Amino acid sequence: MSASLGFDIEIPFVQALGITLARMGEGSAELHYEAQPEHLNSWGIAHGGALMTLLDVTLAMAARSEALARGMGMVTVEMKTSFWRPATGRMVARGQLLHRTRSLAFAEGTVFDAEGRACCHATGTFKYVSRVRSAEGESST
Repeated sequence: MSASLGFDIEIPFVQALGITLARMGEGSAELHYEAQPEHLNSWGIAHGGALMTLLDVTLAMAARSEALARGMGMVTVEMKTSFWRPATGRMVARGQLLHRTRSLAFAEGTVFDAEGRACCHATGTFKYVSRVRSAEGESST
């Protein structure tokens, strides 16, 4: 596990953003993030793309946290995000696994600002994939 970020896998883009995994287990996950100056939009608030990345990873970690999914990878099939208010300061994202099948997971999550106000919310569908890769780079199942 990456001691500084808390993840059990390497995710270079998430590491570059400085997103940390605070908790993961039993169908839920909590991640922390504080937008750096290079992550802001022209209004001086967290860029929507950075927030969508935070939500994407939060939902995927919630889906991976269930005991049956340990050791599996996740790929995003679709995700819908709603932005409610500007996101600034230290943020907390909380995700929850809603339902899963043998190959798919359905999850939702919300990003909260430092005052605990909900800033954005997402729902998503994720596909479980084996983390073992063949020589051609395809996932083996």
